Amino acid sequence: MISPDATNPVPHRSRPADLDRPGPRLVALTKHHGLGNDFLVALTDDPESLVDPGLAIRLCERHRGVGADGFIVAGPCTEPDADAVMVLFNADGSRAEMSGNGVRCLGQALAMSRGTEDLDLVIVTDAGRRKLAIRPYDTTAASVLVRVGMGPVTDGPIWQPSEQARRALEAISPARCTTAQIGNPHLVIEVGDPWQVDVAALGPVLEADFPAGVNVQFIAPRPGRTDEVDLTVWERGAGVTEACGTGASAAATVAHRWGLVGPSVRVHMPGGTVMVEVGEDETELIGPVTFIARIEFDLG
Repeated sequence: MISPDATNPVPHRSRPADLDRPGPRLVALTKHHGLGNDFLVALTDDPESLVDPGLAIRLCERHRGVGADGFIVAGPCTEPDADAVMVLFNADGSRAEMSGNGVRCLGQALAMSRGTEDLDLVIVTDAGRRKLAIRPYDTTAASVLVRVGMGPVTDGPIWQPSEQARRALEAISPARCTTAQIGNPHLVIEVGDPWQVDVAALGPVLEADFPAGVNVQFIAPRPGRTDEVDLTVWERGAGVTEACGTGASAAATVAHRWGLVGPSVRVHMPGGTVMVEVGEDETELIGPVTFIARIEFDLG
């Protein structure tokens, strides 16, 4: 046996670099959609650790992240008779007060975590408390039907259209428009045919008139129908989306107040149809939510 000595040293072998790296910091997510309006949901006992606009942007980016219209963090709630507190980020990292489809997606996530499809919940959002009823939905095992009380629809922010906004409106010859509030702000515009509106072009122009941003809905009643409207939407912080729960609720209520429809309204959007029950003190939103996937994301 040859012993190492100063004239015949043992060759030095460096420690592999990957052994010095910390292990992955994984966050468990579920992904859901309400008529194509998709959300990533994190249920956690430590929500503050995930309340991060930068993380929301990373997760929601559709080419280098997971991809979604929004990111929801939910955790235990200290308020009496409430099941969870919800923090919602739009895809651009901005914090949103409320999302009708988002809170419904959270409802499915909480029901799944409890192993049921039949559950009543109270969720505390930045816009206040929201009551949800989750029920089985027989079209697919991945879907549930979720009814949520959206609160009242009230007057929205005062709007003085800029010259650029006025030119944009002239291009679509709106019959009328108004602002509304349902936890978050909306601009509802009645047009001849929402499907022909270039939402991607007009939405940001109109939103720019509002310092805090606004969701823009283009609506029209279906000919010969007193209970159906068509709607296309530009969402603050997300852009063009397949559907918008608060937008459907606000638009149906405004359309009812304009005399275009009755109090029970089927709202048809690019991603599908929801039912809105208009009330003075509470507007209810009812529609399906679908589970997409479970995801582990490395926070890095």
